[in-house]
Amino acid sequence: MKPILKLYRGYANDQELIVMGHVFRPTSTKDYNFQKKNFKNAASVIRMFRIKTQANADVYLEHNNVKIHTKTLNDGYFKFCVPLDQYTKYGWIDYTVSILHENETIATTESYIRPHKGNLGIISDIDDTFLVSNTENPLMKLYILLFKNIDNRKVFEDVVPHYQALSSAGRNNKEEQNAFFYVSSSEWNLYRFIVKFTEIHQLPRAVLLLKDIKTSLTDFFMTGRGNHNHKFDKIKHILEFYPNLEYVLLGDDSQHDPFLYEAICKIFPVTVKAVYIRQTGIHKKEKVEVILKNLESLKVSVCYFKNSKEAIAHSEMMGLI
Repeated sequence: MKPILKLYRGYANDQELIVMGHVFRPTSTKDYNFQKKNFKNAASVIRMFRIKTQANADVYLEHNNVKIHTKTLNDGYFKFCVPLDQYTKYGWIDYTVSILHENETIATTESYIRPHKGNLGIISDIDDTFLVSNTENPLMKLYILLFKNIDNRKVFEDVVPHYQALSSAGRNNKEEQNAFFYVSSSEWNLYRFIVKFTEIHQLPRAVLLLKDIKTSLTDFFMTGRGNHNHKFDKIKHILEFYPNLEYVLLGDDSQHDPFLYEAICKIFPVTVKAVYIRQTGIHKKEKVEVILKNLESLKVSVCYFKNSKEAIAHSEMMGLI
């Protein structure tokens, strides 16, 4: 059996390229099957959280006719941060990473985005922002994850046209898109599921930045929970990586998005243009309303909405779309 190499979408600016992935130990376990139903789907999901990673594996990135070598961390994760010199390509660009196994090269190709010159970056949460997940009810969220396969998972009404409009906002060329990022407390284990789900529903192609991978059944029952500081760190990194973009932040009120976004806006008082928060309960939350009023005092446009039609109307009113 051969080790498994998984790559994720990367991103680049004018100076640096960042791509990442995982290396897993050889296994006879089948990959997640998107078409399984009920208990078969549950078994397939659980297998995603019982994978075994390969520490210190040799990994090679081929870029600009140069092969760059690194090794995986203890959890099998690797990340290449490579300087770019006089690189002129924009949009989605393919890259190739390989590993060696018994003198055989195992190569995989993915893509990274280097945004076209523009002025908008969009950062969105996933669960209960565009993917219906019932995050505030951990047992219900777990039930949905286990027993609802990808064909039975839902997006919120009108979220797709809103995201598509944001993706193409200010672009005359259909091939050009604004930089889109999905930042979530879901773990890397769910990467393929999230990518497939967004493709099915024609959501914008985006870079995913997720939480450290889980490798045990105990970890599975805590999926998406715990500390959310990694989301703050990743969002802060994006704004630092692309300092010349103006940003739209989209989240929901089920967990910590409003608090994280408030902190981001305080640190980046010039570059955050708008904050959208989906109302997940029957009533709006007073603490969230206080935060959004505070953001308005920083001249950040805010929208606390129940239905995406309200968010679309707000974006049109702002001239975003």
